[in-house]
Amino acid sequence: MNHTSPATRGDAIHVEALKLWARVGVLPEERSLGQWFVVDLTIWLDLAPAGRSDDLSLTVDYGQTVAAIQACAEQVVCHTVECFSEQLLDQVGEIYGACPIRLILRKCHPPIPGFDGSISVERWRFAG
Repeated sequence: MNHTSPATRGDAIHVEALKLWARVGVLPEERSLGQWFVVDLTIWLDLAPAGRSDDLSLTVDYGQTVAAIQACAEQVVCHTVECFSEQLLDQVGEIYGACPIRLILRKCHPPIPGFDGSISVERWRFAG
């Protein structure tokens, strides 16, 4: 998977294949019963200070990020993956502030007759 774009190069933390159960979808059953989603997240940060010193206070707690995403998924009820992804980006942004973020949100089994794949949205937030 290519995690870089021309606008964002440098150190990054990747959270990949985070499975979430959320109540998102057009059909009422999707919003009441829920279904599986998978999130891939990239956050561009300067990791050099922690890399040079091994000082935990100079890095980020990606466990906090995972917990925030999981908590958001437990609370969300909406129609679109776009709305769900916006809420996830807001959660991550609250933790990291103005830094580049890339999020891919995959709906694992959309209820489309004759379709056995997944759908996903890719969203970006840029610093500044």
